[in-house]
Amino acid sequence: MSGATVAATDAASGLPAVPLQDTVLLPERIGELTGLDGFGLGGELIATLVSAVVIGSLMLTMTALAGPWAKRKITASFTDRIAVNQLGPWGIGIIIVDAVRMLSKELVIPEGVDRPAYDLAPIVVVASALLGFAVIPMGNGIQLADPEVGLAYVFAVSGIASLGLVMAGYSSANKYSLLGGLRAVAQNIAYEIPLVITGMSIVIFAGTLQLGEIVAAQHETLVEIAGISIPTWYAFVNPFAFVLFLVANFAEVGRNPFDTPEAPTEIVAGYQTEYSSVYFVLIYLGEFLHIFLGGAIIATIFLGGPAGPVLPGIIWFIIKIWAVFFATQWLRSAVPRVRIDQLIEIGWKGLLVLAFANLVLTAVIVGLIA
Repeated sequence: MSGATVAATDAASGLPAVPLQDTVLLPERIGELTGLDGFGLGGELIATLVSAVVIGSLMLTMTALAGPWAKRKITASFTDRIAVNQLGPWGIGIIIVDAVRMLSKELVIPEGVDRPAYDLAPIVVVASALLGFAVIPMGNGIQLADPEVGLAYVFAVSGIASLGLVMAGYSSANKYSLLGGLRAVAQNIAYEIPLVITGMSIVIFAGTLQLGEIVAAQHETLVEIAGISIPTWYAFVNPFAFVLFLVANFAEVGRNPFDTPEAPTEIVAGYQTEYSSVYFVLIYLGEFLHIFLGGAIIATIFLGGPAGPVLPGIIWFIIKIWAVFFATQWLRSAVPRVRIDQLIEIGWKGLLVLAFANLVLTAVIVGLIA
């Protein structure tokens, strides 16, 4: 069904038909455009690698823009200060300057570190985020793969970052790093469970774990007001789940008020205290990649993915994930950090209970509709 959109009807439940997304993936498109599809398995492999490079480069470019430049400009706007403005238009040249500055610094390896874990930790943090983008539908045919367990896959690979953080904390032979690593693991466990449970409530609505079909299920019209059609984005269908997922996601990516694993006023810089030069750049890069991955998941399962009027789908997708990034910086400037005991209590006693309540309520509503 290349290039076609078809309607799938759930005969058992009698629910409205769900339009399936275009099944042509990015490797197939690149294979057709370059003629690589005529070279058998080798051509498919090359097309897949090229597609991975395209998607990875897009995410890395946005991360490079967000970390050194956008973060500073947004924070300065909220706090009534002047951010970088001397290097290029609007100070955007700081991206190149910061890259040269950080990569040219000496890589200092403290005594007593566990070298294999110390060296691998930054790579694990970055790789876990990049792997998650492999199944995210970013536009018509701009998707590396669309497995039937796509949402479970994203949750699984993004969770690998916790391993990288505890490796960084333990291997650094520094008490502040160790505390940061332990905080990161405790925080991720406390909020990963509510995050997944809230995501499962969307799976109940859509009837699938496949991200392409979850996006397609949001193409219907929920209600029409004064001639304006409100789509069935799950943020409109279940705003309670949307808020729960947002809060859990902010905690997962370690942004204010949930940045206790690297709280500068308490534990220097937490798990990244002993990292410098290219290793620090990788960990810093991994943090922002995970923010964008969280935004991509939110856009996909709650905001219709790349859906939007007039503009191409990929543009709407980028706008939505940048909106999530903007929200993280807003919270960073406006909300004070909670204590680690408060953070754990919010996760286990508050968010987890609400996530289960939302799941049960969603199952009851879908069961009654069916």
